[in-house]
Amino acid sequence: MATSNDRTRTTTLVVDDDRIIKTIHSKLLSKLGIENQVAANEKKAVDLHCSGKKFDLIVMDRDMPIMNGIEATRELRALGIRSIIVGVSTRSLEQEIQEFMDAGLDDYQEKPLTSSKVISILHKINHNS
Repeated sequence: MATSNDRTRTTTLVVDDDRIIKTIHSKLLSKLGIENQVAANEKKAVDLHCSGKKFDLIVMDRDMPIMNGIEATRELRALGIRSIIVGVSTRSLEQEIQEFMDAGLDDYQEKPLTSSKVISILHKINHNS
C-alpha cells in the first residue's frame, strides 16, 4: 500500500463537468494527501497538458460536453501522455466500459470514487513506477 509520502508526491487531475462529483473526488484526494487540480471538461484537461503541466494520475469522466472522455483519452495518448488515466462513469455495460478502456485507459472505476478505490489506484501507480 502507498505510504503517506508516496501519496504526497502523486499529482492528480480530476476531469469532470459535474460540480458535485468534482468536489467529492477533489476532497477525497486531498484528504488522502494527494495534490490535485480540477478541470471542468476534457478540452481543458488536454489544454493543461499541452501547456506543459504534468500529472501522475488523471481521473477522467466519460460523458462530458465539448469532448468526451474517450476522445480526450485518445488525444492525450496521441500526444504521448503516459500518466495513469482512470476512467470514471456511472455506466456499467461491459461494451461501454470496454470502449472507454480501448481509448487508452489504465483502469476504470464506477462513480463516485471511494478511499479504497483511490488506494487501489495508488497501489497500481506505485507498482508501475
